[in-house]
Formats: sequence, structure tokens, C-alpha cells
Amino acid sequence: MSLQTFDLNLLRVLEALIDERSVTRAAKRLGRTQPAVSNSLSRLRKLLGDDLLVPTGKGMMPTPRAEMLRASVQEVLALTAKSLFHQDGFDPMVDRGMFRISMPDRLNLAVLPPLLARIRQSAPAMDVQIITAARSEAIRLLENEETDVGLGWFDEIPRHCRHEVLRAERLFCVFRPDHPVTQTKFTIDAVLSHPHLVVTGRGRTSAIFDDLLQRHGKKRRAQTIVSSFSAVPQLLASSDLIGVFTQLAADAFTSSYKLMKRPVPINVGTISTYMVWHARNDRDARQDWLRQQIRAGYQRLKPSRPAARS
Repeated sequence: MSLQTFDLNLLRVLEALIDERSVTRAAKRLGRTQPAVSNSLSRLRKLLGDDLLVPTGKGMMPTPRAEMLRASVQEVLALTAKSLFHQDGFDPMVDRGMFRISMPDRLNLAVLPPLLARIRQSAPAMDVQIITAARSEAIRLLENEETDVGLGWFDEIPRHCRHEVLRAERLFCVFRPDHPVTQTKFTIDAVLSHPHLVVTGRGRTSAIFDDLLQRHGKKRRAQTIVSSFSAVPQLLASSDLIGVFTQLAADAFTSSYKLMKRPVPINVGTISTYMVWHARNDRDARQDWLRQQIRAGYQRLKPSRPAARS
């Protein structure tokens, strides 16, 4: 007998026959005709090499082999039903496990602290793993089931991934208060005349702003390129470098360090932060709860408004 060719419907027939000890009653229970159940019993006897049920003066009696199979058959049918039709719930106050989120380094500044605090309060037994990943890497992690959610800006999102926009932000120039750019008219040419600090993923030498500048036929000099935002405040405060960041990152720098910000003096639109997840997890209760917390966290952030030009 090959498992590949075994008809699992026969297990339902076997369970009914063992319980009812009658072809007629088993057929009624299954909603099938008596000849159809008799035919299934014949197939089972041939496949398993046992009579399974034998006639006696008190009706049909299961053979020792059938009695031995009873518990296994019930377990297989119950497990199959649970796997196919039962959606496990998620109780954040008691369930244990780990949430895995990928995000660019810039979101660690303003988004991560309140999100972690929210999860700690509402799901105290859940752990959180944050993976710093670029766009293409974030998609790969989702596809390989290494993360639950990816946050960031994505230029291309595969059809098998779901997504929604969490926030659209303006870009801001950040620099020290006595920077030479403050002594002239604040134009894009003035901004580009100074060296820039660029934060980008490993192996890259440009960021989103460079792609946007290219559409206007302009280019900046990336004098210093780093892969983490942690060194940005010190580098900007001690040099003539200019950094261009989204509003959340710019606000984090200027509120904690002696730096100032101004909106980028060219119309490059906004940068959208997306939440992306794999379609196979659409109805997963645990991951749906996580997505709800991320949405709620973004809704509590300071509204994205451009600063007044000076």
C-alpha cells in the first residue's frame, strides 16, 4: 500500500464502521448509501489485509486490528480537521514567542522605542527581534519566513506580499547651527555646494535622495558614507557636512543634539514608509496583532508637517 494513493476519506468510513458496528448505521451517519459504504469497507479490507469487521450474532464486531487502529484513526482525523479549519487565536497577555521585524536604521530613532514599549506592556511574554535590512533584503526575509513584517521604503513590492502606507514624510537638511550654508540664500544649489553625509546600506554609495536629485539633473558629493545613524549627530556637529533625512530622523537629531533642520529646497515629493508582510500570513492571529500595534504606534507619532522656511 502506498500512502500517496491512499484515500483519506476511507478513514472516515473506518471510524464510522468501528463506532456504529453496522454498515447501515455507518452509511446514515456519513450521509452515504449502504452500497457505497460496503464498497469502501471492501477497499479497506484489501488495503489493510484484515477483515476489520466480522459478522456475529450481535452484529458486526471489530477485529483486534480494527480496535488497534481506532485511536490512530481518530487522532489523524482530528489533527487534519484542526489543521484545515481551526484558526488559532493569540492572547498577547499570556502567549510566548518572538516577533521578528526588519526596518532600516533610520526607523530605530523614533519608531522603535515607543513600539517596543507598547509590545512590552501589551504582550509581556513576547520577545522582539529587530533586523536592520535594506529594501531587497527585507523582501527576501519575508519570503524565507525569517521575519513577520518589514518596514521601510520600497520601490518594488512583489505581488505575493501585502503592503500599506504608514506615513509619508518630507525630506529635511540637517546641519550644525553655524554651518556656512546658513550665511547664504538657502537654495538647492547652495545645499549641493557643500559635502554631504550619506547613510546607506552595505555595498551602496547612494540613498533615496540621490535618486530623487537625479530626476532633476542634479547630484551631490557624498564625502562621507556610513551604514548606521548612530554616528550622524557627532559627524554633523563637528564638520561642514550636510545630511538629508526624513522628518522623523531629522526631528530626532535636532531635538537631542545641537543641530538644525530645514526642508530640502527642491520639490522631491515625500518618502513613504510601508509596512509589508507575506500574503500567507494575512489571517495569522499573532501577526495580525503585531501589525495592529505598528499601525497604532504610527498613528501616535507627531504629524508629518513641513517646517517653516527661513
